[in-house]
Amino acid sequence: MKKITLLFLIFITNTTVAQEKMITDKGIINFEASVPFFEEVKAINEKTACVLITKTGEITCLAYIKKFQFERSLMQEHFNVNYLESDRYPKAIFKGIIEKFDLKNIDSNPKVYEIKGKITIHGKSKKITIYGTIKKAGKGIELISNFPLNTDDFGIEIPYIVRSKIAKNVNTQITCVLQ
Repeated sequence: MKKITLLFLIFITNTTVAQEKMITDKGIINFEASVPFFEEVKAINEKTACVLITKTGEITCLAYIKKFQFERSLMQEHFNVNYLESDRYPKAIFKGIIEKFDLKNIDSNPKVYEIKGKITIHGKSKKITIYGTIKKAGKGIELISNFPLNTDDFGIEIPYIVRSKIAKNVNTQITCVLQ
């Protein structure tokens, strides 16, 4: 499964043979859609795949929706069946460009970069601009980005009965070490 995911990412980034790639299949996405005074709504996906083309700054990240893990199994079931419809829309994909990216300028001091691209979730795409911190980490580079996503932008309907218990603006964080 990991090999298939990585091959898929390599093909969709439209690369040439001469370009260097940095890859991971162990990226981590956390999200939280909690509302004060109600049960915590958060999940983690530790199997996010990312490919970075170092010459161009092109980045592609792919997360399988069913890989998000919740503390409560019922919450996970509702997330997959009722909200994200993971059988119908099995993955979330981000394709973008890290503006002014130059691998030669990456060192152990974190630098903030603007990342522009398109994210597709639940069959809907949206152009977004986010900021990410990049630094050298061991034999690779670490990318961390925090950004909000709005459920309305992706046609994710929250039933009226629980609407006051789940935030429409979802705080999202991705962390990955690309090698």
